[in-house]
Amino acid sequence: MKIKRHIKGDGFTLLESLFAAVLIGLVIAALAASSGAFTMANAAAVDLSTAEFLIEEIRELTAHLPFADLASLAGSHSPPIDVSEIPMMDFDMYKQQVAIVSCGDEFNAITNNDFVRITVTVLKNNLPVSEASWIRANLD
Repeated sequence: MKIKRHIKGDGFTLLESLFAAVLIGLVIAALAASSGAFTMANAAAVDLSTAEFLIEEIRELTAHLPFADLASLAGSHSPPIDVSEIPMMDFDMYKQQVAIVSCGDEFNAITNNDFVRITVTVLKNNLPVSEASWIRANLD
């Protein structure tokens, strides 16, 4: 006596279902890992953008400041100052370090008092984020 088995062909097997579950789990894990990496990259970009903003504040300040008063900016500003020399309390974790050096002939060591190099370094929690230098001429 032969028994006929009727096997239904539509649907997924247990192995196929487990394989699909593993793939979905891997996709979710990859998305979670990449989300963390993108968040860290975004935080670094925000820090760099803020540092460039703080450098531009000093650059704008030195553009209209009399040449004789530039030396008063040298040093550290924490909290950082804006173009009106008002401390920006919202950025208290940042520090602007300003160095002002007379430009001279590097071969003859003759200093020219009509030009200075201004270097601004922005630090966040005492770690450098960005730095920029420019030359300012005595136009007075």
